[in-house]
Amino acid sequence: MIKNKVASSIFLVFLTIFLVGALLKVDISYGQTEAITYTIADTTGDWGYPSPYTHYCRGPGYVRMSFIFDTLVWKDRSGFIPLLAKKWHYEEQENAYIFSLREGVSWHDGKKFVAKDVVFTFNYIKKHPTWMIDPSIVEEAVEIDPYTVKIYLKEPYAPFLNNVACALPILPQHIWQKVEDPRGFQKDEALIGTGPYRLCDYNRAQGTYLYQAYPNYYLGKPEVERIKFIKVSEQIAPTALRRGGINASSVPPETVKDLKKEGFQTLTCSGSWNAKLMINHTKEPLSSRKFRQALAFAINREEMVKITQRGYATVGSPGLIPPSQEYWHNPNIEQYSYSPAKTQAILESLGYHKKNEYYWKNGKKLSLELLTSPQFVRVAELISQQLKKVGMAVRVRSLDSKSLDIRVKGWKFDLAVSGHGALSGDPFILNKVILGKDFISARYNKNELLNKLLTNQLHQIDRGKRKEMIYKIQKIYARELPALTLYYPTWYWAHDGSLNLYYTQDGIAFGIPIPLNKLCFLKRRTS
Repeated sequence: MIKNKVASSIFLVFLTIFLVGALLKVDISYGQTEAITYTIADTTGDWGYPSPYTHYCRGPGYVRMSFIFDTLVWKDRSGFIPLLAKKWHYEEQENAYIFSLREGVSWHDGKKFVAKDVVFTFNYIKKHPTWMIDPSIVEEAVEIDPYTVKIYLKEPYAPFLNNVACALPILPQHIWQKVEDPRGFQKDEALIGTGPYRLCDYNRAQGTYLYQAYPNYYLGKPEVERIKFIKVSEQIAPTALRRGGINASSVPPETVKDLKKEGFQTLTCSGSWNAKLMINHTKEPLSSRKFRQALAFAINREEMVKITQRGYATVGSPGLIPPSQEYWHNPNIEQYSYSPAKTQAILESLGYHKKNEYYWKNGKKLSLELLTSPQFVRVAELISQQLKKVGMAVRVRSLDSKSLDIRVKGWKFDLAVSGHGALSGDPFILNKVILGKDFISARYNKNELLNKLLTNQLHQIDRGKRKEMIYKIQKIYARELPALTLYYPTWYWAHDGSLNLYYTQDGIAFGIPIPLNKLCFLKRRTS
């Protein structure tokens, strides 16, 4: 029976490889007279309907939306660049940004893009907030003339360009002004933007997207005629690349060396994303800071990197900011180096006593549930083993990633292994993942000094003074430990070299570490 199951599994893997190569290869063409389709593999597939309000609340969902909708400012491999705004400047006395908009820009339905659309967007997002943008810092958006907009801020806001101007998709007023339920708006009109591509096919069940170049794009019609996203596992991706079934994908680290030898281009990124242990600090015993510290001492993160990541990761900092962010990273904080003895000492100081294998208190065995998604099963199992060694009983339960996020957001968990990116950009991410209300956030506001520092750092324009605040934030956060960063994975992408893919400086928009900046698709590599 076991042999039959193994044989069936092997057959399915090879069948998938064959289908990826056979069915998709016909779409790949680089002839001078034929349309170009660039196919990208994705391990998850569906990231939601790609409107600003209905894509899934993760980086890949935003990236799919970004091909359709443009922002005022954008980033390339070097930093901020003009997009819908051809130039901008900050007026310190008025605490306002003035954006001079491009003329001759059209929406996908042919209507002209003007300043009224920008003003409308800022007003609309205040009424209908999204997970991406916090509009509360904006006092007022004013139209100066048809191609000039002035954005008044309530207070100085250091990351305004990164978090708002570079991330807020501009909406067409003539379509959205009558939309009262933006999350329920999934008609074709919901995908009319000013971006370089239009969506021509989306299959939620199969997790596929097909984009068509917008011929009247203001920066010139993209040379890549079509972009296709398909669902392919990371393990199968190298074979699909070799067969010509896909052009680009994330790939397992062990395959990078051989892919390079075979002529494929590879990209590496580390420190932009973190896997972390989410802790439900709203319930006992996890509401105790000492108990959370006991957890941290019991988890051997060095061993975790070696075993579960095969060494292709960096041990996480309890202060969240990775060592790769040299300017902002504070190395002088409690690291919680592996120490079962410290864990046991803390537990006993909290009134726990050891009986047989496990700790008990008030007649109850110390038992916790650890949620995980398939991506982190090995990590969760290792944590369970490590905690068992110090006397904690842990039940591992695996859910799909979206269900896990829902459980975490609803506080229906004890512990959970999850993660998020945006760590390579502006340190505003600290506010988003400490005080924010989304499932990637610890939602921790129990330390008044931490709350104050997080608020003030956003309004500190002086970079040196802001750094001092960021250092203090990391130190307090590491002591409070509402969540524990486990490691920063090193990610690898491989592609056929037909496009010049790159990791955007400080990440796409507000810091997304995915090498699929839409600017890469405007022009093919010619050398």
